[in-house]
Amino acid sequence: MGEGFSFSEVSAHYFNEKQLESLRRVTVGIAGAGGIGSNCAIMLVRSGFSRLVVADYDRVTASNLNRQAYSIGHIGRLKVECLREICAAINPAVSITPYSARIDKTTLHEIFGGCDAVVEAFDDPAGKALVFSEYLHSGKLLVGVSGIAGIGESDRIIVRKIGERCYIVGDGVSTVSEALKPHAPRVMVAAAKMADIVLAWALSRSEFCG
Repeated sequence: MGEGFSFSEVSAHYFNEKQLESLRRVTVGIAGAGGIGSNCAIMLVRSGFSRLVVADYDRVTASNLNRQAYSIGHIGRLKVECLREICAAINPAVSITPYSARIDKTTLHEIFGGCDAVVEAFDDPAGKALVFSEYLHSGKLLVGVSGIAGIGESDRIIVRKIGERCYIVGDGVSTVSEALKPHAPRVMVAAAKMADIVLAWALSRSEFCG
């Protein structure tokens, strides 16, 4: 089953050719392949994007499985490699360039310099600050996240536009702690909103295609 099937057949049900061309032209960088990054990547692939660059040096642990896209069989393996397999199972034609490396000012540009859009999905404040300091005024679409921990009140996870091409998703308040941990519902709400921003932006470019 599925022999000879192309995911483009799926996308063609929902987008016209000009929109599809716009999605094909966009390369999305994802900084972090944890709860936000892994789920956002999958939603982008399902939405028709076919070129992703994903960076994360970490490996899958059992504690990740409550909110990240991985399964028991992935434990111990590099997140970027597992995510590439998961996305390829959805669309075998997808091109995902994985980087298993820590991000600093030099590697950031080496990895994401060729991307049209960057999704900031880091856990640590230093990584977030680096991405925003380097790309806030770069001309790239930049979508970041701040405040997704806890359970309930998911309506507090909102989108804030802070620049011409920059958005932050989250409640802007909650921080991960022993008392306030991240859980799948709020994490996925934020990841979905971030993917939706990228999709809407990419489709808005379709008027310039062809």
